This record gives sequence, structure tokens and C-alpha cells, in this order.
Amino acid sequence: MFRQNYNLFQIITILFTKVFYYFCIMESLLQIENLTKSFGDCILFKNITFGVNEGDKIGLIAKNGAGKSTLLKIICDNEAYDNGKVTFRNDIKVGYLEQTPKFDPELSVIEVCMQGIDSSHEDAWEYENRFKQVLTQLKIADLNIKTGKLSGGQLKRVALAKLIIENNELLILDEPTNHLDIEIIEWLEGYLSRNKIAILMVTHDRYFLDKVCNKIIEIDQQYIYTYNGNYNYYLEKRQERIDAQNAETAKARNLLRTELEWMRRQPQARGTKAKYRIDAFYDLKEKASQRYHDKSVELNVKSAYIGSKIFEAVNISKKYNEKIILEDFNYIFARYEKVGIVGNNGVGKSTFVKLLLGLERPDSGSFDIGETVSFGYYSQEGMSFDESMKVIDAVTRIAEYIEFDEKSKYSASQFLQFFLFSPADQQKFIYKLSGGEKRRLYLATVLMKRPNFLILDEPTNDLDIITLEILEDYLSKFKGCVIIISHDRFFMDKTVDHLFVFEGNGVVKDFPGNYSNYRDWKEANEKESESKKKEVNPKRETVSRSTRPEKMSFKEKREFEALDIEIEALNKEKEEIEALFQNGASTAEIESASKRYNEIKAMLDEKELRWLELSEKA
Repeated sequence: MFRQNYNLFQIITILFTKVFYYFCIMESLLQIENLTKSFGDCILFKNITFGVNEGDKIGLIAKNGAGKSTLLKIICDNEAYDNGKVTFRNDIKVGYLEQTPKFDPELSVIEVCMQGIDSSHEDAWEYENRFKQVLTQLKIADLNIKTGKLSGGQLKRVALAKLIIENNELLILDEPTNHLDIEIIEWLEGYLSRNKIAILMVTHDRYFLDKVCNKIIEIDQQYIYTYNGNYNYYLEKRQERIDAQNAETAKARNLLRTELEWMRRQPQARGTKAKYRIDAFYDLKEKASQRYHDKSVELNVKSAYIGSKIFEAVNISKKYNEKIILEDFNYIFARYEKVGIVGNNGVGKSTFVKLLLGLERPDSGSFDIGETVSFGYYSQEGMSFDESMKVIDAVTRIAEYIEFDEKSKYSASQFLQFFLFSPADQQKFIYKLSGGEKRRLYLATVLMKRPNFLILDEPTNDLDIITLEILEDYLSKFKGCVIIISHDRFFMDKTVDHLFVFEGNGVVKDFPGNYSNYRDWKEANEKESESKKKEVNPKRETVSRSTRPEKMSFKEKREFEALDIEIEALNKEKEEIEALFQNGASTAEIESASKRYNEIKAMLDEKELRWLELSEKA
């Protein structure tokens, strides 16, 4: 079987390797081997190899334009590649979430969800009920609305519901948290964390990466690096790798000086020099030229002077039909204040900043804005470029030189390098940029005008983590005022001093602290309320997840069926109370209904959570 010169240790090693490889193949869901992708002369990645095994929850990280979304499209057979191999395990069920899901605009939400499910099938009714419950958890109430009328965030939630119900073994997710409000992100975070499903995803949400992922794969300078841990572990080990690479580069540069002297000596005799040493010299030269200094990039953009008077909001009210956005809102904004705005989608966060900027008019009240205030507005829909232009031309069209003070004056090309656009990148046509690179260019065009009051509406969507870190550092030193609307909890924690919490129906609360402070406070309040409920009902039973059987018992099946009826009845009662609020009921009626409304919401949360637990068994 083995040659005689193999010792016992070598034989055991070979056997162990073969057995280990066999078991790896058995549990492997997806294998990527020597994959290369380029667009013209631009190589995104070359000869990359990795696998996704059962239980893997992998976060894919790279700077914008490095090919993250392209790699996911290749895996899902939506993009061609140069060479290599993509192999799925036989009969595996794979679900793919695009950055921007697309559905037939004439189909309703429930029709989209039921696509591919035979209506005559015996389980069709159960599938429909499961979709309804998951969509309710994801805050999609109207199941008959056509998808053409949904916002980007709503479309993302419908696509997520479809993936969850389909019982896929592997989920491939491209920016799953984009356009989702924080409450939904945290729900999704919990669902993916406790579920055994394998995941390969691209996301810039660092809290999401940290809580969901057990492995990080980074694409850096066309190669991949794998880290067996969560995002915090990745940060630590990545820095160790960069430090080691920098040390190797420094060592190579020192050796290069010696070899350079050798190459220069007696050039006429170079043909007689040892060929292996000449080849080694050029390899050494390439190694010495490598750079790993992402952290050294600094956004050095100074704001214009801002006076002590910023703005005062006086009795601002705004509503659309029966939907109240603001009601008698009053606030005096202070110099250098940094405010985060949070709240569910649709409560009026973006409308608030449009009112401040004069893009929308309040129904009543006014804003008194200081004379020195110069707004810089980065909006969700404000990015507009002539895509046939080059990157450098888009900036020089605004200004050829950017002067921040007497000592700081930059050419358009120098300025773009602050935003990670190399001289070569600046010559690219805009239509060739990735979505994140276009967002980075848009941010550059906002900041080059030297605003002293920045309003950033969802600035983290599509920006890579490197750019976010640079922006966070910039905002921490920014000598002006900032308002940020964002669902990125990590970004909010790093940048804001306090929050405007939009609770709906015109209610805005000023919370002193960042998002994590607010979340801790909210959780403490919820635990206190839960504790009071238990005191009222001490016999209430709790069931540990670890002791639950894997399959439904007969009793649980009956409970599951009853929950459908109970949840439907509670939702109907909730809608009736909401209609009462909107139809101008008396104060006494509203006070009585409000108490019942809060009881119904608490009961719905409890019953829907129980329904989801049982549905996983079903």
C-alpha cells in the first residue's frame, strides 16, 4: 500500500488527511476553487479558493469595488467568470437575496410569496399562513398590496420572508440589512443566530457581523484571507496580519538596497550575473513595493466657520392625510451638536430633515436658521451623476481646487485620494464604478463644498467598512453640527451625542446618549414591564429552548392551530382601535382604548413569537 521508505508517522498523517478531507467533503455545501474574475484589465480576484460547510455563518468583507457582490452573483450563476470552479452539494436548497430585490410589480405580496407553490397542494394553506405570520413579524401588514407600490425596505422584507419560509439550507445574502429599520435588523439578527442554516453574506453592519457570523472572509488586493471567528476576532487578527506583512515589506526593502547595489555594479557584466539572483531581485522588488496602510488614510476636510446661532424649531407640525409626522415640535439646536435620528420606516425621519432644509413646508410653525449655517445634505435619493463622465471630471466640474484654509489647498485629484480614489481610479468612467464607489464619490462632492452643518440620510448604505471607519473618524473631529439618520447601530454609537427617537403619530423623544445606551434603557424598561406581568400572573410557565422536543407534540399542533385564530382576532381588534384613534373619538374613549391597545400589542408579540417557535418545528 505504501512505499517502504514511509515511516509510521507519515503513514498516519496521510491516513488522517484523507479521512479529514473525506469528512470535509461530506459536510461541504459549497466549494469555490481557483476562481478568477476580471473586467478588462481590472482583476477583481484571482485563484481564490474557499468552502462553505454546514453551520458556517460567513461574512464577506472587502472595500467597495473589490468584487463582493460580483462573487455572490457568480456563485448564484448570475455572472460569468474567467476560470475556476463553483460546486454545490447535490440537491441542496439555496436562497439568494439580492441587494435590490425585484418582483413583478403587478403581483401582490402574498402572490409573490406563494410563487412556485402549487395552490392545490395539501400544504399550500399552511404555507400561506406561515407567510402571513412571518410578514407580520417583518411589519408587512397589507398582503394584497401590489409590490410595485412598495418601498425598497418593504421589498427587502418580502424577499426575506420568502427565503425564511422556503427552508433553504444555504442563504446567500447581499446587504441584508440595507433599508431595514433597527427593530427588523435585530429580529433578523436573532433569527439567523439561533437557526442552523448556513450563510454567506456581504454586509457593512458591524454589529450584525459580530453577532451572526462565526467566520470572516476578506478579499484584499485580489486574494482572500479567512478568519475563524466573529467580526471582533477578525479585526484583531487582521491587524496582526497587516503588521506582519508590513514587517516583511520593511525587511524586503532593507534587503533590496543590498541587491540593488549588486545589480548596479559592473552593468556591462550583467549578462554573466546569476540568473536566479536576478529573478529573485525582481520578486524582492515587487514584495518591497507592497503597502498595507488602510488605517493611515485620513479625511482631512475642514468645515467653514459656524456661529453660535444654529436653528430653532418653533411649533412645527406636519402630516400627510391622517398620518401625523410632527406635532408642535420645538427645539433649539446648539453649536457642535451631533444628533442621531432613529425610528421605524415611515415615521417621518427623512421628512423632518427636508422640512429643516426647506425642501418640504410645514403645515404650521417655522424654522429660524442662523446666518452662518451652510448645509451639506447627503440623501438617499440625491446621488446624480452623468455616468459617461470620468470620476475626476465629475469633481473638477464642481471645483478644480478645494481650499480649506490659508495652508490647505488641494487639487481635485489630491482631494479624491482622501476618498480612496487612486489616480488610476480617478480615470474610470462613473458607469464602471460599483454602487459603493458611487456613494463614496457622492460623499466627496458633498464635503468638498465645506459645509458646517452636515445632514446625512442613511450614509452607510452601500459604503464599505473601510470608508465608514474613515467617515466616523472625520465626524468625531468635525467642527460643525451633524444630523444623522441611520439604521447602522455601530455607526450611530461612534458618531452621535444624543438621539431623536421618532415613535410615530408625531411623537419625538430626545434621548441623552447613543443608540446602545438607548437600547439598554429600552430593554431594562421592557424587562421591568415583563416582571410586573409575572407578578400579576405568577403561574405563567416558561419553556427552555434546550428542553423543547424537535418535533411537534399533539398538544402543540392544537396550540399552533389555535394561535392562527387568536392572532387573526387580535389583529382585527387592533385595527378597529387604530380606526377609532383616527376618527376623532372622545378623550375618555381614547384613554380606555389606549390601555386595551397596549395589552393587545403585548399579547401579539408573545403569541407571534410562540407561533414562530412552533412553525420551525412544523
